[in-house]
Amino acid sequence: MNKILTHYLYPAALFADNRPHEVITVLGTCVSVCLYDPVLKIGGINHYMLPLWNGEGLPSPKYGNIAIEKLQEKMICLGSQKKDLQAKIFGGLGKSTTANVLNIGQRNCKLAKVMLKQMQIPIVASHLGGGLARKLKFYTHTGEVHMKFV
Repeated sequence: MNKILTHYLYPAALFADNRPHEVITVLGTCVSVCLYDPVLKIGGINHYMLPLWNGEGLPSPKYGNIAIEKLQEKMICLGSQKKDLQAKIFGGLGKSTTANVLNIGQRNCKLAKVMLKQMQIPIVASHLGGGLARKLKFYTHTGEVHMKFV
């Protein structure tokens, strides 16, 4: 049996690998999209902070529209076919005062849903919004996500 490696995913980053990993991240208003390929048994995850890149500076995975596109590209580079991908989405805290005024969490959630629909990637699970941060453990080789509130 292959050893399961551990990776901590920081905000504005993404991760995908064909080796089994437990990927850990913590989300507030940020959103993570987990993509899983049940045919190849590989997965990837992003952690974006803001919904849309405005065209200024570098197109970073800090922005949802960049992070979701780049994650799909990385999965395809690892051998996945788009038709085999499934998504799970988490995060989008909505109760913090500053972020709530700008609706960042809500906008991050909406962007994930809209983009995945456009990309024709089914969302098979989600846990979005609410007033508590989440800690995720994503298992890239099974597609399982263990979530707890923090």
